[in-house]
Amino acid sequence: MTARCVRVAILGAESSGKSTLAAALAERYGTVWVPEYLREFVETQGRVPVAADQFGIARTQVEREAAAATQARNYLFCDTTPLMTAVYSRHYFAGADARLAALAAGNHYGLTLVTAPDSPWVADGLQRESEAVRQLIYRYLLDELDARGIAYHVLRDSLDARLEQAAPLLQQALAAAPAISLN
Repeated sequence: MTARCVRVAILGAESSGKSTLAAALAERYGTVWVPEYLREFVETQGRVPVAADQFGIARTQVEREAAAATQARNYLFCDTTPLMTAVYSRHYFAGADARLAALAAGNHYGLTLVTAPDSPWVADGLQRESEAVRQLIYRYLLDELDARGIAYHVLRDSLDARLEQAAPLLQQALAAAPAISLN
């Protein structure tokens, strides 16, 4: 018996709808999603991360992806990836350390969706800084994806519009995904 499963990276700057989109896609396609660990880190630690925390945050994200993959059906929606952690490290800490850079380079996804920062910016406690930073991070993200040669699709407008924009992309990615033996 064989199956196909596409790991879908959902990237974007703060307050751009990544988590909302990941949850909605998982619900629509009857599968699971991996929430952004950074949010949990900030809530449990009561602080924003420092440079030394970045690799651990990204590693935990990847570990949670691996655990969730066993429950995924056709798609595993990943609300952020180590690449996004590296992009934020560029902004806040003048770059990613070697371990984070290697983790970001070593994780690959079958489809990369980017949420445009076209909704109202909403403050969220310690985690979000400003509309100006959101726009800057978005630009850094697109530059990084281009520099790495990672194909991506920017989703815009409302959640419903984004779900419709994602549908054919998901279908194409699943059709192109290698079959995995379940024996």
